[in-house]
Amino acid sequence: MSRLRSVLIANRGEIACRVIRTARRLGLRTIAVYSEADRDALHVALADEAHPIGPAPAAESYLRIDRILDVAARAGADCIHPGYGFLSERPDFAEACAQAGIVFVGPPAAAIRAMGLKDAAKALVAKAGVPVVPGYHGLRQEPDFLAAEAAAIGYPVLIKAVAGGGGKGMRRVEAPADFVAALEGAQREAQGAFGDPRVLVEKYVLSPRHVEIQVFCDGHGNAVHLFERDCSLQRRHQKVIEEAPAPGMPPAVRAAMGRAAVEAARAVGYVGAGTVEFIADGREGLKDDGFWFMEMNTRLQVEHPVTEAITGLDLVEWQFRVAAGETLPLTQDDLAIGGHAVEARLYAEDPAAGFLPSTGRLRALALPEGEGIRVDAGVRAHDTVSPFYDPMIAKVIAHGATRDEALDRLAGALGRTLVAGPKTNVAFLKALAEAPDFRAGRFDTGFIDRNLDALSGRAAGIDPAAIRRGVEALLLREERPAATPPSPWDRSDGFQLGGGRRQSWPVRVEGEAREVILSWPEGGGALTIEAGAAPHPEAPLHVVPTGRGVLVVAGGRQVAVEPPDPFDVDLDHIGEGGSVTAPMHGRLVAVFVAPGDRVTRGQRLAIVEAMKMEHALTAPADGEVTEVTAEAGTQVAEGARLVTIRTAQATGPQDATTSEDAA
Repeated sequence: MSRLRSVLIANRGEIACRVIRTARRLGLRTIAVYSEADRDALHVALADEAHPIGPAPAAESYLRIDRILDVAARAGADCIHPGYGFLSERPDFAEACAQAGIVFVGPPAAAIRAMGLKDAAKALVAKAGVPVVPGYHGLRQEPDFLAAEAAAIGYPVLIKAVAGGGGKGMRRVEAPADFVAALEGAQREAQGAFGDPRVLVEKYVLSPRHVEIQVFCDGHGNAVHLFERDCSLQRRHQKVIEEAPAPGMPPAVRAAMGRAAVEAARAVGYVGAGTVEFIADGREGLKDDGFWFMEMNTRLQVEHPVTEAITGLDLVEWQFRVAAGETLPLTQDDLAIGGHAVEARLYAEDPAAGFLPSTGRLRALALPEGEGIRVDAGVRAHDTVSPFYDPMIAKVIAHGATRDEALDRLAGALGRTLVAGPKTNVAFLKALAEAPDFRAGRFDTGFIDRNLDALSGRAAGIDPAAIRRGVEALLLREERPAATPPSPWDRSDGFQLGGGRRQSWPVRVEGEAREVILSWPEGGGALTIEAGAAPHPEAPLHVVPTGRGVLVVAGGRQVAVEPPDPFDVDLDHIGEGGSVTAPMHGRLVAVFVAPGDRVTRGQRLAIVEAMKMEHALTAPADGEVTEVTAEAGTQVAEGARLVTIRTAQATGPQDATTSEDAA
């Protein structure tokens, strides 16, 4: 490692913090970069030094090669670690580093370029004898031609962006009538995410399992695989829970996949850490003739900690050693699997509202600890989750001697996790870790969608216990003196004489007006708060104050309880009908209607892009568009009115329906 003395991390969030930890352990001076939105971020605080690179949008900061290289030169960085995302798979960035005389901690630009376009990568690995999914991987992009290819392949098909990854620019299409709209959505998303709208069309494998192989190559011709990870628990092609090794993986299939992955890496002269992703037909178990190459990610993966857990290795250290010109520390025969590991991605998103991204200040954050538990986080309490970047808060990783032990530890750790401020998927992740079919190994990439209502908490609704606890906290705030328990005699409103006392008390729960009943028995006694009854499991209740109200967190789900605001009325548009509002902070990508247009319930009105994903807004009812208040390309705030619709029976402001994607 004497060749490398300092490293610039061209990234942010938890991966920047992760790289800094290993780099400092190896004695490297760490250099962070940050946008204006990340001035006070955790990775900035952890690094030995940090430098600004531009405004909040990634295109003006973290994606600016010139600014990052300028900082590297001024700070005297020997190497640059790109993390994942942003510039990590940009061959021009690797080339620019080489031209500047700075070591790029990653594969050669030629290897990134060869594997960066899925169509060319599939052709390349097929020549090396690696099986690929049937489909059209050519250059033609005319909608009619691609629709004809899809028909020839046979539905369902998968449209996939040629460039990039992470589920962006990807659409599953069930029928010919849906193909053109899905193609347009995939191309638009691919253009926005990768600057390349081209797509390929493949056969959708029924009951698919997503299994990937971690590979490592050095500059001396050595190559190994570090076994597999199963990433089948996905939603909208985004991984949610990953584990290693893959459940039900026969040794013969592991060996066959490992050989195929190493051959794919050798085919492009690969150096460094990479992941070869396969799709497998899971209907009859994993077989050595039932898997196909999908793509190769030429970087470290988000889920690399599960591989580290079962091998006892530090993959970032391996990256630095290979970048410094060293040989791989171990041979294939030296590597072995120890136990089982599972990782859950903790995101700022609202499962009960269709997984809409959630932003705002982390008013409380308590991440779990314990035997076999590792947490990789990029934020602290009181940090802000912004709309500009991926909404990951942390990764929770559990390791155990068996899969059951690892899943038990993961579920327990998620149960001890407290996040207040933005909505999160903590309860959703815990439900997944405890789901009987998943525990039994009966799952594929469609598992979450098939069980979404039960897993997301939509069916359960809001826990009345959380409402009661929130109301109690508001009453305690209002009482005089503050330290005494609630009493009808301390209140300044009217009351009746004789008998017990019951009072209707207005409150806002998750933004909606409700009424709870406060009652005191005759002769005094404990206050009773009636807010409905539902068979919710008992869970510890955590109350976190906000400006006007409180957040009550129970079982990983958050409920906002506030006193009513008498001035919260849209007087300008009262009686006009439905006000379609932005469900999150983001950029208005497209507007499909204008004043005077007639629309029907469910019709697409606009598309908002937030945290790298598109969300379509649809009409809440039939009616006429009376107002459009924003133009495509502008930033919009959560709750901002975008379109107003006059319905046949005006009912006041309504929420827009948000589809799961913009297709």
